[in-house]
Amino acid sequence: MEKTVEVVLAGRGFEVVSWRDWEEAPEKYGDELLLTNAPFKTIYGHPGRSEFLLKSARYDLDIRIECKWQQSSGSVDEKFPYLLLNCIEQMPERTIFIIVDGGGAKPGAVRWLREAAASGKFQEENRDKEIVVMNLSEFLVWVNSTLRG
Repeated sequence: MEKTVEVVLAGRGFEVVSWRDWEEAPEKYGDELLLTNAPFKTIYGHPGRSEFLLKSARYDLDIRIECKWQQSSGSVDEKFPYLLLNCIEQMPERTIFIIVDGGGAKPGAVRWLREAAASGKFQEENRDKEIVVMNLSEFLVWVNSTLRG
């Protein structure tokens, strides 16, 4: 899924750069960036990383992107409340996309995450956050409708 996100956004003119390289020399890069391995501090105080940070001067975007792929039953979906709290309390960006796909997550878990994000659950103090849960197809629709040539 991460490779698909990279290829689609690179095809729209975004330069794919690691956070570390960009942080060391931001002047080497343009204003349309897809930064990989974007850091944040978790609610536990430990270092965490998101797959992407989408930065665009052209479209006025600063969007953190979390990718959660689960192809068979497992524990990824059990971590959704932790992920949501990190989005709300620790990730500095106002807009955060959580892309969930693969078909293996429990339907109730994905439904809960969508509803919790849409309703602002746990967002008593951070009401200005926009947390959007989508699948990969919905992300591609967003790219096609928002990032027009």
